[in-house]
Amino acid sequence: MPLDAIAERAKKYQPKPKITYKMIQEYVEKKYGFKVHTAYIAQVKRSLGLTMYDAPNAVEELKHPRKRPPKEKVEAITDALKYFEVI
Repeated sequence: MPLDAIAERAKKYQPKPKITYKMIQEYVEKKYGFKVHTAYIAQVKRSLGLTMYDAPNAVEELKHPRKRPPKEKVEAITDALKYFEVI
């Protein structure tokens, strides 16, 4: 492949933007009219097996068990993840 063609493809390449929890929250609030907590987003991502990053403030053992998000919020978060092409 000629170097000119490689350089042309490199100029056109745009990596996907990083999808933040804030973006997911805004999408859900705009489309469904309710707010979702970041813990619910993390729980849904965990259940789908998506990659999770280590939080700098993470603890070894939780003081309280994780709360399960309601079904309608799980569906809204899943829809947001599909919208942002995460799943």
